[in-house]
Amino acid sequence: MADNIIEDGGFRYESLQDWAKLPDEDGWDLIEVSGVAVDSGDNVYLLNRGQHPVIVLDRDGNFVRSWGEGEFDGRAHGMCASPDDHIWTVNDNQHCVKKYTTDGKLVLTVGKEYEPAEKWSGDPFNRPTNVAISPVSGDVYITDGYGNARVHRYAPDGRHLVSWGDAGVGPGQFQVPHNVIVDGDENVFVNDRENSRVQIFDNNGVLQEIWPYLYRPQALAMDGNGLIYVGEQIQIQELFDHPALGHRLNVLSHDGKLLAHLGAPERGDGPKEFIAPHGMAADSQGNLYVGEVSFVNLGRRFDPPVYYKVFRRLTRLS
Repeated sequence: MADNIIEDGGFRYESLQDWAKLPDEDGWDLIEVSGVAVDSGDNVYLLNRGQHPVIVLDRDGNFVRSWGEGEFDGRAHGMCASPDDHIWTVNDNQHCVKKYTTDGKLVLTVGKEYEPAEKWSGDPFNRPTNVAISPVSGDVYITDGYGNARVHRYAPDGRHLVSWGDAGVGPGQFQVPHNVIVDGDENVFVNDRENSRVQIFDNNGVLQEIWPYLYRPQALAMDGNGLIYVGEQIQIQELFDHPALGHRLNVLSHDGKLLAHLGAPERGDGPKEFIAPHGMAADSQGNLYVGEVSFVNLGRRFDPPVYYKVFRRLTRLS
């Protein structure tokens, strides 16, 4: 088997770490890729913490454009593409969520930039983490995860509709709600990272189901067939040498059955290895795009710091 083929459970991918063709100039390094989105034309958007916060690639990995320079302050955190081809972004230090056209024109800001709600108040927002758009209603779902323990739902025009959740370990409670996706029935899937589970709600926050067998779930995506992809965070420091916890991708059926566990047991930036998958999206062909925040989670611990590869395309082979 080739060194860059990842497979399990009948799922087989070619891992391409140099798929993104960026300008060959200073300043175009991908320091960390915290968010990934794919639009209806299979163009890929990389939200990153380098000098060019949003980098757009075509379906072959060719550079198309960049935007967002001056819009983010180093804590770019999450993004999604809506069915009407707008790009939504989250920067947790800015305490708001922004909607852009695909060429970077700001259309809407939800929340007040740099004006956080009181921490743990439940009011939006205090260091939100990610955003998803309903493919049915266009409603906006936001995980308010670092300074709150809430999910907020907004109408497409930015009107607040409902919020749910508080801090804790019980059903419907959260410890760092970190990512969110919404399906065609408006079921809301939330990565409850520090409780090591995914919780599923209806669109009013009524708990439907809990998937409890995922280690620090961080990245989250759904493909056109309804398969759910969950990227696990690196282990806590005390468990760094344990080969069975964290830093891999899980493929699940829509009802929560684990179908595949993708990635080598060892953490790293080799073709089959992961460290901290953080942003993830699928295109119309079932290919996966995975961004990592490996520097802040591991690389900065070394002296000198280690900058790992932080983005790859997983081309679906079967």
